[in-house]
Amino acid sequence: MAIKVMLVNGGPHKNGTTNRALDEIEKALTEDGIEVGRFWVGAKPIAGCIGCQYCATHEGECTFHDVVNEFNHIAADYDGFIFGTPVHYAAASGATTSFMDRSFYSQALGGVNIYPFKPAASVVVARRGGCSSTFDQLNKYYTIVQMPIISSSYWNMVYGNSAEDAEQDAEGLRTMRVLGHNMAYHLKCQKAGEAAGILPPAPEPAARTNFIR
Repeated sequence: MAIKVMLVNGGPHKNGTTNRALDEIEKALTEDGIEVGRFWVGAKPIAGCIGCQYCATHEGECTFHDVVNEFNHIAADYDGFIFGTPVHYAAASGATTSFMDRSFYSQALGGVNIYPFKPAASVVVARRGGCSSTFDQLNKYYTIVQMPIISSSYWNMVYGNSAEDAEQDAEGLRTMRVLGHNMAYHLKCQKAGEAAGILPPAPEPAARTNFIR
């Protein structure tokens, strides 16, 4: 069975800098025999999570029937994920934030979580600044649902105000290629482990401790 990685473009421009960075990752993954899927969050407004908990009683389906549900329906078939976003005010784009908030929350609350133990990585692009804080922001989604984070030879950032500008960021594009190869390596090791009978640990019962009781 093919190993599959989903690349998510959270930029409002389908063929912008974020997409260019993901293109470089796809090259490396394809070289290593990994099947690649692409998902564009799009340029239409995406509502943030309103905490209605509709997803808890509808098997992870969000009450807003938009690209989030569309993504959740196909994401279960993928073995790893790379989420990319442009930097807006030293943070992920509003669309990326709303998209990830709702996808991760609905899957966890709905009890059909597609994410645990699947490796993930973040890619951030900017004209000039704010990459480090955005990179940290995205990585927090993975560490709350037991997803291994795949690293590269540098933090996963590409600079350029456009896809054409990004061609000049030789180090950034190299970082993307290394990331792709590292993701492929991890997934192949994971699949080999599973074939040898090494499985994820059994889940421990949930424990919630509120600061204010």
